[in-house]
Amino acid sequence: MRSKPGIALATCDEIYAQAPCRADLAGATIDLWPLYLFHPGSVTVNMAVDIQTTCKITPRKGKAIHLRSLDTGKEDRFPSLDALMKAKQYQHALAAYLVRFFRPGGGFLLESHSESPEGAGISGSSAMMICSSAALARFVGREMDIEQIRILAQNIEAQLIRVPTGCQDYYPAMYGGVSAIHLDPDGIHRQAIDIAAEEVNKRFVLFYTGKPRQSGINNWEVFKQHINGDRHVIRNLAEISRIALEMHSALKSAKWTEVARLLNEEWKLRRTNAPGITTPLIDKLISVAKKQGALAAKVCGAGGGGCVITLVEEGAQGRVSEVIRQNRGQPLEFRISTQGLCFYGPERRPTGS
Repeated sequence: MRSKPGIALATCDEIYAQAPCRADLAGATIDLWPLYLFHPGSVTVNMAVDIQTTCKITPRKGKAIHLRSLDTGKEDRFPSLDALMKAKQYQHALAAYLVRFFRPGGGFLLESHSESPEGAGISGSSAMMICSSAALARFVGREMDIEQIRILAQNIEAQLIRVPTGCQDYYPAMYGGVSAIHLDPDGIHRQAIDIAAEEVNKRFVLFYTGKPRQSGINNWEVFKQHINGDRHVIRNLAEISRIALEMHSALKSAKWTEVARLLNEEWKLRRTNAPGITTPLIDKLISVAKKQGALAAKVCGAGGGGCVITLVEEGAQGRVSEVIRQNRGQPLEFRISTQGLCFYGPERRPTGS
């Protein structure tokens, strides 16, 4: 477990939680309720990546509450919980909204840190919601299973961004690994895809376009169009649902040529769902990457900026990363995170598996 800049591992009564971000391969957007109910058998395929979010809580004497984001520099100070509850706005809103729910009795310092670039589309906020919810639940002594934490995190994130949130972003943070998230009428079911992390690590390049996106906006436009009966969007999401099912099968069998075909097909459909899902810079970076050995690529999450995931020929990671760097993109270190939520308190034992 890596220590983040400015955050030491938990000691004594301190609590430290960590959860990874994700890259999605197929089926995003359809995980918004109730869209998946209109496409029976829907699934989202994604993978946890070793780009981590962390939350550390340090108890303090008195009633004062200090919330600090080490990566963004945003912070709030309140003399008491009552003052936090009465505040009209927050700098570190994610932490403040969670504190409003858990209502800790004493004073504390909450420090968060994310390795994800801001607005990267790799679910940095969702991973942060998972690890911060888990840390605060432990801090107040509230027992919550991992699915209860997911529901809380998803609902409070919807309050923050004020549009519907999909469910798939939270499961990589919860469990790690490569996953198929089955979206069924009786609930959401996560299935691990049994594939060696080393096989995945050598075949992908993840890069940041340098342009943060507004979380949830593109998905909200697609959501509204689907609910309003837009036939083009409905057909696209039906095809994306089919592609995701085939992607699940291709990954289980490690059929990389098929994975590449499906990734390209998914992106071709997704980019027509709403204006702004792709940009000239995204198109340029995908084009130059393909000239250096990228077989397929798609934007992570809702699109409009953020990160792009590319499947590359074996041995081409270095070439693809370099040409991305030369064209104003930012390659990110890519490795599968085999572990999801890790919760370190005085007992120093991980939970969430």
